[in-house]
Amino acid sequence: MAENKQIPPPQYDLNAKWDACLDLGVRRFVYSSFAGAFGGLLLFRSPVTRWASVAFGAGLGIGSAYTECSQKFEGSPAKLTPHVSDTAAVK
Repeated sequence: MAENKQIPPPQYDLNAKWDACLDLGVRRFVYSSFAGAFGGLLLFRSPVTRWASVAFGAGLGIGSAYTECSQKFEGSPAKLTPHVSDTAAVK
């Protein structure tokens, strides 16, 4: 008996989403680290500030990749604001 394997629709294919997010994360990390290194070489003299600019660029890359990946997975982190009922506001 042959199994009937169906390809899931793109919005439900988690493997494709994870692959795209991993690719996006690595790519943005590397490119923004290079941009931070280049900017550090142009703007700063101290090795510490140059490494700080590389770290800042890497953080920007990871943060932007995380934001886009969370949108691809159709969700953002839950807000941690407490639910305030209307009866408590009346008092």
